[in-house]
Amino acid sequence: MSETTKPRLSEAQVLELVQRLYGLERSTVRPLPSYDDQNFHVVAPGGGGEYVLKVMNSADSTNPTVIDVQTQAMSFLQEHGIPAQTAVRNAAGELMNLEEIDCGFGCQKFMVRLLTYLPGTTISKVPYTPQLLYDVGKMAARMDQVLLKMDHPHLSALQRDSFIWSLSNVPLLEGYVYSLDGDPLQEVVKAVIEEFKTSVLPRRHAFRKCLNHGDFNDLNILVQPDRGGDYRISGVLDFSDMNSGHYVHELAIAIMYMMIQHPDPVAVGRPVTQGWESVVPLNPEERDCLYLLVLCRFCQSLVMARHSVRLQPHNEEYLMTTARTGMRILGQLWHLGKAEVEKVWFQQDGQGKGQAAGTVLVGDGDK
Repeated sequence: MSETTKPRLSEAQVLELVQRLYGLERSTVRPLPSYDDQNFHVVAPGGGGEYVLKVMNSADSTNPTVIDVQTQAMSFLQEHGIPAQTAVRNAAGELMNLEEIDCGFGCQKFMVRLLTYLPGTTISKVPYTPQLLYDVGKMAARMDQVLLKMDHPHLSALQRDSFIWSLSNVPLLEGYVYSLDGDPLQEVVKAVIEEFKTSVLPRRHAFRKCLNHGDFNDLNILVQPDRGGDYRISGVLDFSDMNSGHYVHELAIAIMYMMIQHPDPVAVGRPVTQGWESVVPLNPEERDCLYLLVLCRFCQSLVMARHSVRLQPHNEEYLMTTARTGMRILGQLWHLGKAEVEKVWFQQDGQGKGQAAGTVLVGDGDK
């Protein structure tokens, strides 16, 4: 993703879009954080509602088929009880518009969608109790189960063989490892990629396929307090990284991101996995590769954050949000090793792994 592909709309340009496309006159807008795209919180006057205007980067905007599948997936999930954002139809009845806009680099085409604004705060801002981590794992598994039932004429567009963020494509990181030149973790990243090629790829035939959200992270999960003061998941955001993958990929991604804000990162894997397995128990090959897949996601985050900072130095604070803490956790997990980490994740009270899949340490909060 180059410096010139990310949209940089002014407030005036955003106001013009929401008025012309959606009839939202005299709205107020404020920017929201984003990685490759540009997002705005839109508030219509007089109780007219709240929305998120999402402007896709110009590179991803060249593939409207993928964006359409993602947009339909959001509605499908919402219809099946998963609290996902959904797209709002514009004045012409369309769910998305390809707009030609000049953001300072000449006119470019950006895909524009207006999404529902979901209540809640990001999970990154609340305490990570074992129950909440369990719920994260369970929600991720439920989401992938529902997505597997979705029918769309262009589901094959989600194969995305060159998508750098897919856990199917970890070897693609080799083209970006130079971004870590001078960092001692570069050797760890190289070793993880080699382990993926020798230990995961030969066993991937046993992984069960599905459609992945692909970015089930601490900024894409919203929560709200219930009557008892505990937090429950109230929203799932950002389906831009959807891809054809495997169940265990989604679990690995969820574990990795829940580690970032937790005071004891290694312990996170246990309740998240238990929540996941309450819906989709892991098979032996998936279970055996989970540790390395979590490391692979850390490597993707670290390498691509460093690469993106080279392209967008002004956005370093946001781009490195996950990577700064992730560097430390990656080193910790690597030096502990697979056997020690799996003792925490899978063994119950010193007993063998085989019991773990049926053992739940926390209550099933949203039954």
